[in-house]
Amino acid sequence: MGSKIRLVIADVDGTLVTEDKILTQRAQAAVHALHDAGIHFAITSGRPPRGMGMLFDPLNLDTPIAGFNGGLYVHRDLTILEQKTLPGDVTRQAVDLIRSRGLDVWIYCGNDWLITKKDAPHVAREAWTVKFEPKVVANFDGHLDNVAKIVGISDDLPLVQKVEAEAQAAFGQRATANRSQPYYLDVTNREANKGAVVDYLSKHLGIPSEEIATLGDSPNDLLMFKRSGFSVAMGNASDQVKAQASAVTDSYNDEGFAKAIERFVLATVG
Repeated sequence: MGSKIRLVIADVDGTLVTEDKILTQRAQAAVHALHDAGIHFAITSGRPPRGMGMLFDPLNLDTPIAGFNGGLYVHRDLTILEQKTLPGDVTRQAVDLIRSRGLDVWIYCGNDWLITKKDAPHVAREAWTVKFEPKVVANFDGHLDNVAKIVGISDDLPLVQKVEAEAQAAFGQRATANRSQPYYLDVTNREANKGAVVDYLSKHLGIPSEEIATLGDSPNDLLMFKRSGFSVAMGNASDQVKAQASAVTDSYNDEGFAKAIERFVLATVG
């Protein structure tokens, strides 16, 4: 590391929490140690901010929470600081594209998560993860304005990767399209990405980007890797993600987050 780290930004799923969505005691202790050392800690995720609420108290968060990959920034009490929604034409095009390729579709408007099929893949798991239930609607007509995020879902992982490339080509600079998990394709405002999260928190907290460390596991974390002074890929990340990080830690199921904080951040304090 070339600079002292003053802010750590972590992805949530695949990074901060385990495969079973557990925040371990060691991970909590690592974040508390950051606080004690005067180092800020922030989280960002494709989840809605409401879906990260179970982390606020255990981690004693006092930084803005970046939901929807930077599409919505809130205080700990969920008061909105800033939000970025998709243009209406992109929303409709994205829904049509994702559906035409056989993926299921979810949309997020503010704090609402809307679906059309209650028993669709990953709905039950996602509801358990974020600790709130989606609203089931007959169709998305009337719900396609002020959309913060669209998600395409399939367990055909090569297909999700293919649709990601198609969406990126179709939307160009009009929207951001990246996989947040191998089975989730997130489409958000073009300024709603994790690179923009680094920029936002850098400005909000007055901390230069070279004094920011980032941790993640997915392709959508690469933009924040590029914008930060130091980056750590999880052991469960793909080789593509690992190759673009400053360092690699252990898996999220083997205390990789806590180990990274202890080794790469706290060990340099003094």
